[in-house]
Amino acid sequence: MTSARMLWRMLQLARPTRARLGYAVLAGAMATGCGVALLAVSGFLLARASQHPSIIAISVAVVAVRGLSIGRALFRYLERLASHDVAFRALSGARVAIYRKLERLAPAGLTAFRSGDLLTRVVSDVDGIQDVFIRGLGPPLTAALVGAGAVTACMFILAPAAGVLALGLLAASLIVPVVAANCARQSSRRTALARGQLGAVISETLSGMAELQAYGAIDAAIDRCDAADAELTSLARRSSSAAGVGGSLTTALSGVTLWGVLLLGVAAVSSGTLTRVPLAVITLTALASFEAVVALPAAAMQLGQAATSATRIAQVQDAPDPVREPASPALLSAGPAVVRLDSAQVRYSPGGPLALDGLDLELRPGWRTALVGASGAGKSTVAAVLFRFCELAGGTAALDGVDLAQYTGADVRSVIGGCAQDPHIFDASIGDNLRLARPSASDGELADAAGRAQLLDWITTLPQGWDTLVGPRGAALSGGQRQRLALARALLANPAVLVLDEPTRHLDADNRRAVMSDVLTATQGRATLLITHYLDYLDQVDEIVVLDHGKVAERGTHAELLNSRGLYYRMQAQRIHHAPEPGR
Repeated sequence: MTSARMLWRMLQLARPTRARLGYAVLAGAMATGCGVALLAVSGFLLARASQHPSIIAISVAVVAVRGLSIGRALFRYLERLASHDVAFRALSGARVAIYRKLERLAPAGLTAFRSGDLLTRVVSDVDGIQDVFIRGLGPPLTAALVGAGAVTACMFILAPAAGVLALGLLAASLIVPVVAANCARQSSRRTALARGQLGAVISETLSGMAELQAYGAIDAAIDRCDAADAELTSLARRSSSAAGVGGSLTTALSGVTLWGVLLLGVAAVSSGTLTRVPLAVITLTALASFEAVVALPAAAMQLGQAATSATRIAQVQDAPDPVREPASPALLSAGPAVVRLDSAQVRYSPGGPLALDGLDLELRPGWRTALVGASGAGKSTVAAVLFRFCELAGGTAALDGVDLAQYTGADVRSVIGGCAQDPHIFDASIGDNLRLARPSASDGELADAAGRAQLLDWITTLPQGWDTLVGPRGAALSGGQRQRLALARALLANPAVLVLDEPTRHLDADNRRAVMSDVLTATQGRATLLITHYLDYLDQVDEIVVLDHGKVAERGTHAELLNSRGLYYRMQAQRIHHAPEPGR
């Protein structure tokens, strides 16, 4: 799909505001027209005054000058008001559309985009929509109306001069914008990409600052930021040069046209077909009419940049949804929930290897299942299936006997909830982070969830209590506190089926054992799937399923698997062998 078609898709966002766009163009034409008429009438007034007429003879012109001065300011204000209203309405529609798309893509579909570049698409590229309506569409339409009016007015005074003016305006309206756009074409196409690259590099540098400092790689990271910034600066300089070329050509054409009109007018005065007063009017009209076309080179460049931004936005909009929402969703049933996976298969790319191959799993009220295995065994894929973050390639996944695909993702996640593998802690207060799970939760409910996650005693010791800020990504908390906060948030949501994906990730041995103990205490009597590759305290769960390369290697209780001396037994033996000695 071409950039022009992408831009057209973006312009469709203004369909509900076409009337307002028409008002903006009309007001802009009236404002510019008042400016042209003001200079023309002023020329008439000065030329006529030089003949020393009576005040009555020029009174109409005097009033017209005042009226045109006021009208120019008034219509310019109305034009700005209407054009910005159109732009902001279109911007609002675009943001809502792309946010809805991001909601459908998250989280599996977002892996195709770098986070910093995606942020640039959502912010800078979408902002380009308002510039299209303010600087891209309005000026050409205004120039057409004002130019036609100026040429028509001059035609009644001196037809040859009107022809010269028409040629000059056409050249400034068509040739100069094309030249400027061609000069800026390469930089316009690359500017949005360079802006996205700079955003991605800065985002990755800030996110990995601790590791960069630890390994002495700060200077290399800063050099990458400098290189990306230098590329963007170079492209901006090229765009400015192209704008300068457009402005220079417009000025040159304005001067040539003015001289042509003036020479024809002087010749007409010499031949007696024109007097000096109309000569002043037609000359100043020709000079002022170029005000209507001076913004066209920038408008052409803006449309080129907007087309590139539209293409980048369309790449997000056209990205395939990882999960298809049903046209006629099934309704959730009341009562306890039972989740079953039968011969479930998942692959992340068509024709790619199976990340999950033939898993059978049942989660029922009061039953706790642990899913264990090495990294890459497919454990987190099971969580993605249950949360409706990805589709099955084979087999079935059912909630209360109804295929999960028949429910909306939101309905599924209202029943099956918990912690993802790397839960996000927002730069907000402890209370706000907890209320993310249930905004209407009372202080008592917050305290109950925090207490079950063994977090309440610590919170009560803080000077600001629930209002304590946790910093970006929970930087002000320890690893154990972050994990307990995520667990408390999952418990506050109170889903019928609780899925905890690696709740002890990134913790040291002591914190891992403490958090695992708290997790098992908090999940008693609840349908729970505990996904982990740490094997502490698994004697307290009802069933253990061992995954190996996406397949079930064995399943049973802790004692049964130890007695079978299979993969689970070897994993436990390896854990014990590598455990640190007491006191170390």
